[in-house]
Formats: sequence, C-alpha cells, structure tokens
Amino acid sequence: MKRIYWLVLVVMLGGLMSVSTSQAQQTKRRIIQLSGIILGEDSTRGLPGVHVWVPKAGRGTSTNMTGFFSLPVVVGDSVVISAVGYIKQHIIVPNYPQEFMTIIVEMTTDNTFLETVTVLPIPTEEVFKQAILALNVPMDANGIDKRNLNAELMALMMRTTPMDGNLNYRYYMDSYNQSMYDKSSVRTNPFLNPFNWARFFRDLKQK
Repeated sequence: MKRIYWLVLVVMLGGLMSVSTSQAQQTKRRIIQLSGIILGEDSTRGLPGVHVWVPKAGRGTSTNMTGFFSLPVVVGDSVVISAVGYIKQHIIVPNYPQEFMTIIVEMTTDNTFLETVTVLPIPTEEVFKQAILALNVPMDANGIDKRNLNAELMALMMRTTPMDGNLNYRYYMDSYNQSMYDKSSVRTNPFLNPFNWARFFRDLKQK
C-alpha cells in the first residue's frame, strides 16, 4: 500500500514539474514588435503589397507604398514573407534582447518559364487537316494577282470606298489651287477654237 502511495506521489510531482517547466518556457516567449522594409531585387525601392504573416498565430499585415511593415510577433515564430512574382521567404524570430526589432528583406524574382501554347480556331488536328484539304487555293501566284486586279472588282471598290481625311484634304487643296489659278487667267472653251474644228475634220477625212 505504501508503494502505491509513493508511486502516486512521484507521478504527481513529475506532472507539477512539467507544468511549471512549460509555464516557464511560455513566459520566456516574449512579444517583439517586428518592423522592416521589403526591397525588390534591385534594392533601390520598397515593394508595396507584400504579405507578412505568421501562419500558426493567424495574424499578419502588408507593406505600404514604401515597402514598410510593422507586426507584433513572439520569439520563435516563423514569419512568412510572400508577394506575387517573388520567391517566398521564411524568417524565424530570434530571442532579441530588445522589444523592437528592425529588419531589411530583399526579395528575389521568381522566374517561371512556361511552355509555348499555340491557340488555333480548330478544335482538333484532324479537323484542321480536313479544312486545309478542302480549301480551293490556286497553285499559280499569277492567278491570285489576276483575281485581285479584276477590273470590275476595282471599279466597284472605287465607287463604294469613301474618301478618308487625307484624300478630302487633297481634294480641297486641289480645288483651292485651281480657283486661285482661274483668278489670274481666262479658261478657254475648246469647242470655240476653230483650229480644233479644222483638225477634227482633217482627221475624219483621213479615216
């Protein structure tokens, strides 16, 4: 019976000692105000919007426009610093003797090379082959030129294509120059020229 009593007493004392030890360790985990500046790879400017957080504690913050941040942490915390386009960094808070700690972190660019993807309007390669084989493409390059320089097509384009700003400006300037020329000279009518009529009748007799 005495052995059982002493065994229970030893177990209770061991439990009390472990609890006191854990409490002492917890009291040693001091709170430190962690502040710092996050710089880019060129180390000339601060990075805004960088996430600085402690995953286990569930608390964090982000850097301002100059790359500055300030966050309360506990000694031994693992601080994660992450930003889009940069490699994630981890910092363990040391047992710093003072209540305020300042750091400067330089982020490294995360260069990820992706494979080239060609986007086609054809769903599969087989459908693409069938579409190519179904095309009626002339083999002769001259045939393509003749089709593009069709007289009827060119005349239709001339009638239906409106003038742009440059052509309107050119037409206006030509009209203005012609009007200025007419002010200093008299425009003759070719039908009133007797020499033209004589040349006309001579050409008719020769034909």
